[in-house]
Amino acid sequence: MADIFEELASKIKEKNLTVVFPEGEDVRVQGAAVRLQKDGLLTPILLGNVEEIKATAQENNFDIQGLEIIDPITYDANKLEELVAKLVKRRNGKTDEQTARKWLQDVNYFGTMLVYAKKADAMVSGAAHPTGDTVRPALQIIKTAPGSSHISGAFVMQKGDERYVFADAAINIEIDAQVMAEIAVQSAQTAKIFGIDPRVAMLSFSTKGSAKHELVDKVVEATKIAKELAPDLADVIDGELQFDAAFVESVGASKAPESKVAGHANVFVFPSLEAGNIGYKIAQRLGGFEAIGPILQGLAAPVSDLSRGANEEDVYKVAILTAAQALS
Repeated sequence: MADIFEELASKIKEKNLTVVFPEGEDVRVQGAAVRLQKDGLLTPILLGNVEEIKATAQENNFDIQGLEIIDPITYDANKLEELVAKLVKRRNGKTDEQTARKWLQDVNYFGTMLVYAKKADAMVSGAAHPTGDTVRPALQIIKTAPGSSHISGAFVMQKGDERYVFADAAINIEIDAQVMAEIAVQSAQTAKIFGIDPRVAMLSFSTKGSAKHELVDKVVEATKIAKELAPDLADVIDGELQFDAAFVESVGASKAPESKVAGHANVFVFPSLEAGNIGYKIAQRLGGFEAIGPILQGLAAPVSDLSRGANEEDVYKVAILTAAQALS
């Protein structure tokens, strides 16, 4: 199986996708943006103080000619008023014009509004901001996609020819059956973006009634709801399944012989953030899998949150996968 990013790069190339980077002064972001444009993968927009952006470029010998650079503070007045009006309308009485103008001086709010106003296809932030600064504007303005009440965070786990999706491993600490079901559907959609034909396991410490507990009941109910939310996926979502029953063909055949997913799962939906976060890190550190993510799922338009420890290569790759989400 080819590298994920080679596959995604081929998908987005020449699609004229635009990605906004609110942290335009950051050397890591600039380096990635220059490469993305040079490689013909997407059109970057850098946000921030123009002079500081140019100074960073000069210090690092980056050629930023041709990159669009916008300073929200000095943005064209007429265009700003257009964004203010759209933001006030979107907030439906929760935000007045004065507050909207203040928000739009913030690069993350400004970048989010460019995506909402369809002046950009996606946004990548977080290299210099905490997660909340990226996610909060996205939830307030872009909001969740139809059929989703929550967003979630997935990791694509890759090693050689093996490729799996783990979720939620980044966002929701405790989830009920409804949210778990939504995460299952979101994760199946993410799997398709990454070339995975989804077979979704709803994980538990029980397989098909082997244990009795309200936590098991939650997963059973989540499985039922997920099938109702996505009837086209009903045959490839199953639970409750223990991980070995979901993953190992012989165990699946023994514990859940009627299941089309048991023993063949490639999308794993965990019953809590605690389980999901521990699970993906075990696979990463003991299993030697590359953990790609977190990929934010459930938003009406793609926004990605970088780690503040990200390097230039991380920014480059996250921009590629975020742009690919815009095609789905």
